[in-house]
Amino acid sequence: MSIEVGSKVQGKVTGITHFGAFVELPGGSTGLVHISEVADNYVKDINEHLKVGDEVEVKILNVEKDGKIGLSIRKAKDQPPQQTTQQQRPRSNRGTDQRGGRNNSGPVGRETFEQKMARFLKDSEDRLTSLKRNTESKRGGRGAKKG
Repeated sequence: MSIEVGSKVQGKVTGITHFGAFVELPGGSTGLVHISEVADNYVKDINEHLKVGDEVEVKILNVEKDGKIGLSIRKAKDQPPQQTTQQQRPRSNRGTDQRGGRNNSGPVGRETFEQKMARFLKDSEDRLTSLKRNTESKRGGRGAKKG
């Protein structure tokens, strides 16, 4: 069986590393499933998802000239239609916080570079003034005796 990019095949996990898992494909060739391609969510420890000897369905992502084969378990799974529409929906949370409310990160509209720079300088000066005021009062202000 020839290995073609985009095809889905069954394979057997032959080795696990901290960065991914090696999968033996039909025909005796071996490919790598990177840890980011194991599951849809963040994978901290690949051993929680795979073990040596597991039979997995993988999608062939790429075949390098030197024979390296890139594989994906998460792309081999059929995605439900609901998830695809959510993924395709553009994300625009500029000017809102995680809960959808307004935040104080700045105006929602377009700002010119000069406006952004002026706002940045003003914020920086305000923070620096506040920092100096707080640290000087704790040290006793200027001219305090050290001792």
